[in-house]
Amino acid sequence: MPWNTGGGNGGGPWGGGGQSGNSNSPWGSGPRKPRGPGQQPPDIEDLLRKGQDRMRGLFPRGPQGPRALLLGLCVLVAAWASSGFYKVQPDEQGVELMFGKFVKSTEPGLHYWFPGPVGDVVTVAVTNIRQINIGAQAEETSRRYASVRHDTDERQMLTADQNVVDADYSVFWRVARAEDYLFNIRNPEETIRRAAESAMREVAGRSSLDQLMTDRKEALQAEVTQRLQELMDYYKAGVEITGVKLLAVDPPKQVIEAFHDVNNARQDLDRQRNEALAYRNDIIPRAKGEAEKVQQDALAYKERQVKDAQGEAERFLSVYASFKAAEGVTQKRLYLETLQDVLGKANKVVIEEGAGKGVVPYLPLPEIQKRAPAKGGK
Repeated sequence: MPWNTGGGNGGGPWGGGGQSGNSNSPWGSGPRKPRGPGQQPPDIEDLLRKGQDRMRGLFPRGPQGPRALLLGLCVLVAAWASSGFYKVQPDEQGVELMFGKFVKSTEPGLHYWFPGPVGDVVTVAVTNIRQINIGAQAEETSRRYASVRHDTDERQMLTADQNVVDADYSVFWRVARAEDYLFNIRNPEETIRRAAESAMREVAGRSSLDQLMTDRKEALQAEVTQRLQELMDYYKAGVEITGVKLLAVDPPKQVIEAFHDVNNARQDLDRQRNEALAYRNDIIPRAKGEAEKVQQDALAYKERQVKDAQGEAERFLSVYASFKAAEGVTQKRLYLETLQDVLGKANKVVIEEGAGKGVVPYLPLPEIQKRAPAKGGK
């Protein structure tokens, strides 16, 4: 075989394999025993010469040596070239580099690129939603994220109504362009953190304390998200901001008791205002209903009186027309009707002259006495 040099040692390419007690090591015949106090150190030139001789034994000799060397080089080149295959996972994006310079990005799947040291490939997870928490409240709610700080200055901000508040919030983001994420910014998480603080302070400076704590909280979160995304696009950071969530907005600890007193007073004010509005909503519709009822009754009375007057007028006109047609008969009929109306209610007995011979007039004094108190009481 090409490794044999004809020396009869039979030790393979390193030599020395036929001697007893020696190991097949290229650097010598096995572990050396420690030198005694009287021994001299080895000669450096002798060691270098022996090493050169052993290195010459690595290369084959004879007529088949160049061909075998060429075959070995081909195998090494093939092994080096085959190492250029790489795979990008479904949640990743590949970035191909040549001598450290960006060339192109690749999608998930199997790809090939120049192996090192000519080329290099870096894969970045682009679908994972990452989170940066700012403030003490964020640390308590999500301890498994490493991007939480204890610094209180990053939480404090000034509102439009000159109030200082401590805000705890979280920023959710993901990698959108791997090449920009790797090469355009030095520390992506620190950049996002500082930009988020800037965007939050900008939005808080245009809002009041009540808006931050109550009614416009959702709108402010969307505004901060939009502003932060604009900053990331300006920096070409290759990052997409998926959301910003306000966890807590509180006044500083030094004035939190006074703030709670003011907040309780505002709640009492809101409660009394709501009670007043409820009373107004109850009394005003009832008053309007009663006024409408009185108005409708008045209109009905007016219509009734007008109709009654019109009916009396028409009746009078009809009687007058009958009177003009037969005055005598009409006068007698009216006279009789009047007597009937008057005498019909009187308790009197009329006896015609000559009709009641032998009738003794009787004066009902007891009945008159009974009716006298009733008339006096009236």
